[in-house]
Amino acid sequence: MRLSAILPRLVALTAGIASAESTFSPTRPPSIPLAVRSPYLNSWLNAGSDGGNGGYLAGEWSNFWIQQVTGWVGFIRVDGTPYAWLGAAPGADAVEQTEFSYTSTRSTFVLTAGGKVELNVTFLSPVTANDLKRQSLPFSYLDVGVHSLDGASHDVQLYADVSAEWASGDRSAVVEWDYGTADGVAYHQFNRQDQVEIQESTDQANWGTWYWSTEDTDGLTWESGIDTSVRSSFINGGKLAKTKDLNFRSINQNWPVFAFAKDLGSVGSSTVSTVFSIGIAQENAVQLLGEGDGLTTYPSLWTSYFDTGLDAMTFFYKDYSESSKLATDLDNKVASDSLAAAGQDYLTITSLSVRQTFGALQFTGTADDPLVFLKEISSNSDIQTVDVIFPALPLLLYLNPNLVAYLLKPLFLNQENGHYPRTNAIHDLGTFPLAKGYPNGDDEPMPLEECGNMLIMVLAYAQRTGDTDYLEAHYPILKQWVGYLVDEALIPANQLSTDDFAGQLANQTNLALKGIIGLRAFAEIATLTGHADDAASYGDTARDYIGQWQGYGINAAADPPHTTLSYGDADSHGLLYNLYANSLLGFGADFVPQSVYDGQSAFYPTVALKYGVALDTRHTWTKTDWMMWAAAIASEDTRDMFIRLLADWIGTTPTNKPFTDLYDAATGDYPPGLGFAARPVAGGHFALLALQK
Repeated sequence: MRLSAILPRLVALTAGIASAESTFSPTRPPSIPLAVRSPYLNSWLNAGSDGGNGGYLAGEWSNFWIQQVTGWVGFIRVDGTPYAWLGAAPGADAVEQTEFSYTSTRSTFVLTAGGKVELNVTFLSPVTANDLKRQSLPFSYLDVGVHSLDGASHDVQLYADVSAEWASGDRSAVVEWDYGTADGVAYHQFNRQDQVEIQESTDQANWGTWYWSTEDTDGLTWESGIDTSVRSSFINGGKLAKTKDLNFRSINQNWPVFAFAKDLGSVGSSTVSTVFSIGIAQENAVQLLGEGDGLTTYPSLWTSYFDTGLDAMTFFYKDYSESSKLATDLDNKVASDSLAAAGQDYLTITSLSVRQTFGALQFTGTADDPLVFLKEISSNSDIQTVDVIFPALPLLLYLNPNLVAYLLKPLFLNQENGHYPRTNAIHDLGTFPLAKGYPNGDDEPMPLEECGNMLIMVLAYAQRTGDTDYLEAHYPILKQWVGYLVDEALIPANQLSTDDFAGQLANQTNLALKGIIGLRAFAEIATLTGHADDAASYGDTARDYIGQWQGYGINAAADPPHTTLSYGDADSHGLLYNLYANSLLGFGADFVPQSVYDGQSAFYPTVALKYGVALDTRHTWTKTDWMMWAAAIASEDTRDMFIRLLADWIGTTPTNKPFTDLYDAATGDYPPGLGFAARPVAGGHFALLALQK
């Protein structure tokens, strides 16, 4: 039954969403992260007015980032009366939602059922950037705590299910399933019957086994079967039949669901907690054209620590206490650092960005030799896009600089083994999860962009780790790329930058600056690796270029003086976000004069719109990552303006998909025909914190 999938708002209303309003802390985001842990474990609750229900857990289906339903349903019976607390399935009045809050790793809802009991529902997707064993596990937690609200004890049963929709983006695909217990954990497992490795349907994986789990305790019942039948069993009787549906079928045929029900008994003032986990186990994750002439299959990193997916799942489930503690440590770190750096508005932004960034990462390889692959979510499905890794750089540096090397390794393996014919750095490695590269050199053409990005990222990594051996190992290809910058950086040809949606343009001031800073970065790389002649030569060239660049790209007659979008176009302007790399690498005013910083900082407030500063004069569109890069190096007043406008946008935008990085700064909505969502470039929001080494 999927009337409710078509008309979720109608179902929400008819199911009895209460008139009481919820609070939202620190704000109501456009979409709320529920289970956001990897490119395939990526489930959200639409909240914005363009199709969401305002951020209420009951009455709305959870969705994969591309918007297909990830069926997730919860009911509770209190003294025999059923209430719906998760999802949009019909059959019971909805709980009242009184509070919502989010941190870097958690989304928490406070709900009341009939005024009798209160539910504290927490979706926890841990991020452990320095603990690869735990980070490698593509699983997420759901913790439901229940206690009496009115001082009396109540007879309570709790229910939660997931549907086969998690298993494939092809709703006609046949799914098979089973039920079992292991090491005190009860679990439903389900998967596509015809496993097709390294392939997707509608951006969901066509391979791997899903696990939906809880504690195997007294009072637990379970069932798999038709959605309406299984849910009705609980609604009417408070328990399940402990039977498995034997009719394996397509996802959209009588909608198979996998359910747990827990009899909590008499619930008083003490909280009774039930923990669930959801996740996917794939032994193989990505194929890469790297070493050798053919594709190499890389295993999921968790296989280095666990023999089977079942082992991985049981470890994750039983690790809840430690995972929760580590998540709290990260929440507190981001909160304290963000508040100290720029206040609550900044924390509103940063704490919404962590799960989204890590939710695009696939951890592969072995414990001794990890590789991390990135999916360019929503703008397309490219894998290892250099100019998507680049804006995510601040969060990676902030949490664990080694992640930068793990992300760059596939790019080096492909190009250093002769699989890319051009002298510039490659744009990406193909379409996730198949990193077959571009042996014919027909990737998206951003040669100046990607050469600058690679040199800047490599140096930023080495500066924070002291790993000069890394620089020496890649020195030949780095020198090849800087040669391209010598030829092309000062006067950029008509070409794309990372903001490719805006089209090609010649003589881009901001793009030229990136290339020139890349040149200066290579001079520093040469110094760190003992190549004194190269350091002197490329350093001189960089200093010469930055002097000429100021003459070409700055409108000195303007008040205040500021850079143009392109050389000589006095009526144009743009966000000079590439200036941030000059500060990130510690070059400062010794390379780019302080007057450039001061001019930009004074100029931005004069062109600010309701929700930000436009990317450039071609549109009123802006980019959240680039605004935060500009903010990080601005005066305090201008910095706070950028942050305030973005924080205001998060809470008021009509957009309803996961935190878009591209929106109209005048209206707050998506640009026509463009709907970026859930992209890992949100890591760029940590630009201010990445400067604090």
